[in-house]
Amino acid sequence: MTDLELPLAGVTVVSLEQAVAGPMATRHLADLGARVIKLERPGIGDFARGYDQVVNGLASHFVWLNRSKESFAVDLTTDEGRANALQLIGRADVFVQNCAPGVAQRLGLGSEALRKLWPGLVVVNISGYGEDGPKRDRKAYDMLIQAETGMVSVTGTPDTATKTGIPSADIAAGMYAALAAASALFRRTRNGAGATVEVSMFDAAVEWMGYALYVQLYAGRQIERRGLGHASIAPYDAYPTKDGSILIGVQNDSGWRSLADGVFGRPDIADDPRFSTNMARVAHRQECDEFVSSQTSQWSTEQLDQRLAEAGVPAAQINDMGAVVDHPQLSERKRWRTVDTENGAIRALLPPMTFADVDLRMDPVPALGEHNEQILSELE
Repeated sequence: MTDLELPLAGVTVVSLEQAVAGPMATRHLADLGARVIKLERPGIGDFARGYDQVVNGLASHFVWLNRSKESFAVDLTTDEGRANALQLIGRADVFVQNCAPGVAQRLGLGSEALRKLWPGLVVVNISGYGEDGPKRDRKAYDMLIQAETGMVSVTGTPDTATKTGIPSADIAAGMYAALAAASALFRRTRNGAGATVEVSMFDAAVEWMGYALYVQLYAGRQIERRGLGHASIAPYDAYPTKDGSILIGVQNDSGWRSLADGVFGRPDIADDPRFSTNMARVAHRQECDEFVSSQTSQWSTEQLDQRLAEAGVPAAQINDMGAVVDHPQLSERKRWRTVDTENGAIRALLPPMTFADVDLRMDPVPALGEHNEQILSELE
């Protein structure tokens, strides 16, 4: 397959990005075939380059989010640097930025100025809280957004609130930004018009609050933090086995009967009025969980996992990251690839979206300023 068969082949993206949200958006565009030119500060670059050195001396966040891009080290505080950046943007289809509020405008790279010069340009602005409102100028790191949007309030145990272990607000904003850019490009094929798109981490994370938001809106109550459990479904939690634990998530009444009768051999409990419907099980959650625990503890994790699978009951082993790296679902489906970096080859996962007729891009992670000579030659 050739690059011309990639969905976004021929599209050029220029990005002024750092950390996670912006790089997440443009990496997905690069995966899909777009040429992504990443503007970086000379000598420093994207500050995520310095988060750690665990991947052959490179930062884990950076190698995750920046493969298949070109790095152009440019000083945007100089007239020459801004002129070069504007020349690149003028030749591009998409400009993505996730600078602090007002920075792009001060550099002459605000959406209004760019769209006036190039009406067909798609500009995607990623921010913490949005371009207006009382918190517009506040710092907006992922943890802060998780707290502000209530994500922390529903994550953790009854005794302890916590943030998610991954940068969920950043990832959410980056995903919506990539989707918006691709959608704007598609619309442009019909009417020729560019677009100015705003995606905030706050809005993206609030959207992800989903049913918890509607419980508050229409029932007037905060959902409970239940660790691995679920506020509206039972049984849905980690249950003990002879050698560990296993997660079981029964989401409907037929699933409950499959568990109680098919796996545990207890038809009397399957039809017990305390447990026969989900609302009844939630109302009698402690009794329900005690019964399930008394049964699951009779098997090893592997034995029970097999029994649950055979009965069609939703369940999962609770893996640590070592088990995920070695997971047979990844190895047997050949999801691992090799990606080059300035410090040698590394392992990386294929993008989640799999096209039947073409492999998405898995090109090298760029060194800072690696493509300066090539890009400057194109501007001559």
